[in-house]
Amino acid sequence: MSDTSRPAIDEVDLMLANARLRDELEPYRDESIDDPSVNRMPLKTENEYLASMLAWERAPALPISCWFSPPLVLPAPDSLGDQEISKLLGETVQRLYAKNVVLRFTDHLCDRDLYKIVYRDILPSCEKKVDVPGKSLEWRCVEDDETWLRYYAGPVDRRRFQEEHDLDLPESAEPKFKRQLPGN
Repeated sequence: MSDTSRPAIDEVDLMLANARLRDELEPYRDESIDDPSVNRMPLKTENEYLASMLAWERAPALPISCWFSPPLVLPAPDSLGDQEISKLLGETVQRLYAKNVVLRFTDHLCDRDLYKIVYRDILPSCEKKVDVPGKSLEWRCVEDDETWLRYYAGPVDRRRFQEEHDLDLPESAEPKFKRQLPGN
């Protein structure tokens, strides 16, 4: 086989894979599959996009605690001392990251408050468990605009927010609890 026929074979393989992916996505068909921008993608990129959509559609929605075997169950925050919380929080963040759950915007929270968010909000939350390389579930640990604006928003985001909402902004500040979490 000559070197010039190899790209043609690769293109045929990509087209066959594309047709298979589109067939498998047919039961889930909506405007995202028919998005005209998809047709402007290189075929390899389109196939990766379609494969990630198929993985999303087929993924089970489970409480995040059930993504682990056995399920991840943490002791109640009120039953733990500060050192126990810090140790258990570090271990839990690593375990979550191993399941592609990345925590963002946590530096304004003490360990106990972050642990409470993991315990109360993250672990019981039903989410699609999608295993796509390079993709993660990002959990933003900010519950209000004021906290985000004070500690995390950059100058452009702050200006845009002020223009959209015509509000006075809180002073920018450095978060109190700097952390190096995996995935950040």
